[in-house]
Amino acid sequence: MTPPSDRLLRFDRSVRWVHQATAGLMLTCLSTAACLYLPPLAQLVGNRRAVVLLHVWCGTALPVPFLCGLALRAVRDDAARLSRFGRADWAWLRAVRRRLPDRPAGKFNAGQKLYAQWTLGSMLVMLGTGLAMWWTGLAPLAWRMGATFVHDWVAWAVGASVVAHVVMALRDPEARKGMSTGRVDRGWAAREHPLWSGEPDRDDEPMAQEGRQTSP
Repeated sequence: MTPPSDRLLRFDRSVRWVHQATAGLMLTCLSTAACLYLPPLAQLVGNRRAVVLLHVWCGTALPVPFLCGLALRAVRDDAARLSRFGRADWAWLRAVRRRLPDRPAGKFNAGQKLYAQWTLGSMLVMLGTGLAMWWTGLAPLAWRMGATFVHDWVAWAVGASVVAHVVMALRDPEARKGMSTGRVDRGWAAREHPLWSGEPDRDDEPMAQEGRQTSP
């Protein structure tokens, strides 16, 4: 099937799978953490041990979708884009600060790059501190107390950033379509990501050929 001419391929199946799997694990970690720390939720859910085990294993598995996705070219390409910060990104930040309408952005704008880098960094911190708290033989008591303090405060920061991320996604239906279906409107791409929509080598093949992009 040939896709409509006004739709551009933004994310292939492998990228969408990594995002959805990571989001599912992250939301499970946050919801179980809320049940562990907030007394009304703890009383409502009960069975604290089961909640703890679910929290620990979902937290331990959090990096797995991304690590598995790195075997696929499309995921590696997007990860490389998210890790680079150039002149256009600084210009985008200045435009946002000054509330200017002209905001140059590639496939990912500077805000999305900063959020992705923050998510990866906080994920590693949460994993390391969580392991120190759960497997008590890994570190002395003083380190475990410090790990608990860091784990708790980073968890609040992660929760706030996830809420902000969801709110921004709810305000942009076309961005949600890009993550759910893989394709976005050409006009939206030209307005929100002009440098990406104008790339001469940007993938714009029919949906039937999408599967080829997931090859290593």
